[in-house]
Amino acid sequence: MRKMHETRQLYALVMDLELRHLRCLVAIVDSGTFTDAAIELGISQAAVSRNLMALEQVLGVRLLHRTSRSITPTTAGVHALAQARQVLAAADNLVAEATTGHTRLRIGHAWSAMGRHTREFQLRWAARYPDVELHLIRTNSPTGGLAEGLCDLAVLRTAVDGHRFASAIVGRERRYCALAADDPWARRRSVKLEEVAQRTVLIDRRTGTTTPDLWPAAAQPNFQQTSDIDDWLAVVAAGGGIGITAEGTTAQYRRDGVVFRPLRDAPPIDVQMIWRRYDPHPSTHAAIALLTDLYRHAAYPASSTPSPSPSPSPSSPSSPSSPPSPPSLECP
Repeated sequence: MRKMHETRQLYALVMDLELRHLRCLVAIVDSGTFTDAAIELGISQAAVSRNLMALEQVLGVRLLHRTSRSITPTTAGVHALAQARQVLAAADNLVAEATTGHTRLRIGHAWSAMGRHTREFQLRWAARYPDVELHLIRTNSPTGGLAEGLCDLAVLRTAVDGHRFASAIVGRERRYCALAADDPWARRRSVKLEEVAQRTVLIDRRTGTTTPDLWPAAAQPNFQQTSDIDDWLAVVAAGGGIGITAEGTTAQYRRDGVVFRPLRDAPPIDVQMIWRRYDPHPSTHAAIALLTDLYRHAAYPASSTPSPSPSPSPSSPSSPSSPPSPPSLECP
């Protein structure tokens, strides 16, 4: 009962909080005076003062130290300011997307984006679809940031939850072994998968493509957990272990002290694009078609799935001018 009462109180406080309160706090701190904040926001100085007082009343803490010469945030104000900037940025983003339409496409990835096709993908996208701004976003998330709402599509090289997300295989990549430059194996042209069982293998259980299933249960290497690509590369360079990764990593992450050698007798990795099953971005089919085409014309054979030709405009995936869905595309 007490917890329910506290929840209701918190809800009431949140309902009293308004974006204009947060905007005033940010404007005061950034401009340095109430007068300049008022000019920036286009309101009176009295209104700026009232909004700050209302915010302090809602939060129950003092947010600013005010003297005749300066205004500085209190300890509580520093924390409130950081949160206010995030909330305002999210609100501005919401308004921009709602009012301008889908003029931006965010593609997330955990490690390697489109690998060696990344730059070409960016160049071709800009040339074909100048009205849809492309953003590549790296985040250490199993869904490349899609589940967190950070992107509209994601490029993955790991398994995907088919209930939450639809997917399309766009290509395949070889597996490579990552070694310290002074490792004896670095002098080789390639490495056998079975040999790796003799070594310590660095893995990222959250977003990596390497799992114990690559080896028989009785002949598995020792595994050491790493947290992300930068951690993984640093340990490899220091000789703390070796890594196994997709070919895309070799193009995206060149690091002094680390060399990559092809891994023989290892199954290739499927590269796929995923999106929210019931809320696809209008440019989804165009992005899939373009990336599939790049992988298909690569030296290493891509997925056997045929690729459609890109649409002249990605604005409506269901329109007659849009490319047909690839056979592996799970349409929502």
